[in-house]
Amino acid sequence: MRALPTLACALLVVACGDQPPDGPDATVVEGTATSRGVASVEASPPDGAGQGEASAPEADAEADGETPDEAGPSDAANAGCPDDMVSVDTTYCPDIERRCLDMEHEDINNLDICHAFAHQQRCRLRPRRIAFCIDRYEYPNRAGAHPAWMLDWYKAQATCESKGKRLCDASEWTAACEGPEHTPFPYGWERDHTRCNIDNFFIEPKKWHNGQFLFYSKDPKIALGELSRLDQSVASGALEGCTSGYGVHDMTGNLDEWVVSDVAPREKSLWAGLKGGAWGHVRSQCRPMTYSHDPGFSYYFVGFRCCRDAPGAPAWTPSAQAMPPPVVEPHDYAPDEVLVTAASGPSKTKFSRSGHAE
Repeated sequence: MRALPTLACALLVVACGDQPPDGPDATVVEGTATSRGVASVEASPPDGAGQGEASAPEADAEADGETPDEAGPSDAANAGCPDDMVSVDTTYCPDIERRCLDMEHEDINNLDICHAFAHQQRCRLRPRRIAFCIDRYEYPNRAGAHPAWMLDWYKAQATCESKGKRLCDASEWTAACEGPEHTPFPYGWERDHTRCNIDNFFIEPKKWHNGQFLFYSKDPKIALGELSRLDQSVASGALEGCTSGYGVHDMTGNLDEWVVSDVAPREKSLWAGLKGGAWGHVRSQCRPMTYSHDPGFSYYFVGFRCCRDAPGAPAWTPSAQAMPPPVVEPHDYAPDEVLVTAASGPSKTKFSRSGHAE
């Protein structure tokens, strides 16, 4: 077990609030300018990271009061990671600036969705080495399986711990998603709903007269029926194009994924965060993180994947302002395969812009 100190949104309004940026990263909107003659910088919607064609970092910059490591990426193939995991050993930019060429404001969830980024970006802090192992697929980490869902942060962490792993730190998750080319999407610089399971039209959950969602019912038959009706996921690995440069599948879209936040706590999330977005019309980038849910939140499009420390590599150091997560007892809360009946699946038409079918 990794030693840990003691101590969701993506799709619909009822499950989300305004989402602050994941760290000090910024998206520069094409065509805006300031009195200083440069593009104005707006807080990026929880997404983003990487370097790509980043300019040289500023020599006197420090990330959250920490001195970044100078070590670069390793050439080791799998670096001692288990066969069902991928080795990532690279440099990571804690504070990235990117220029959006095609921005959409999505009114329902109050999100800025960038559809295309310029192929240049600037790392505003010195990149640091980051090395770890990460599951190839969403839990249960098996090609063709239905991703686990309806687990809160505590149960997701306990399930990873039961396998000798842990939930990923947010920066680890981002680095694996951006790949060795450090791109804003796992597949490149332009948002593409033919690559990943995103931009599906929303199916409204049903409620009891008291306002409780049916999928939370303690009657397994009622809960499963409603979960199946709402299910717009695809099997793990079904979309080959939704693979990062490191060979990690389904990082954006499909299910939102629990991580350990390694930045200062925001909103309700404390030490937790959700990465990747789900199957709806949301940002679907590598960098954003949702902070609007507390660690006890569970939902039908929230899942997770696991990470573990890379043998012989230094562990990632979070921000000094990050809230340490609690230690949980290892326990497998998802021992059985998720079985659904007559799932709705991805919508036949996709959002191309807010409220409009393709």
